[in-house]
Amino acid sequence: MPYVNIRITEEGASAEQKRALIAGATRLLEEVLGKNPQTTVVVIDELPTDNWGIGGETVTERRSRDQ
Repeated sequence: MPYVNIRITEEGASAEQKRALIAGATRLLEEVLGKNPQTTVVVIDELPTDNWGIGGETVTERRSRDQ
């Protein structure tokens, strides 16, 4: 049973976008590895930008600085 964990920042991904991510990841595993889509599990974790760091600073800080 394949398990895919997608982590994105919590910035308002719509239900339709999440459905597309789940369908796309499932399809990719089927096409590339021959995995059964009926047993493929996809989980999307949405994290606040304060809980995601790049280069020693939070995404919130980076985006504030870059604006």
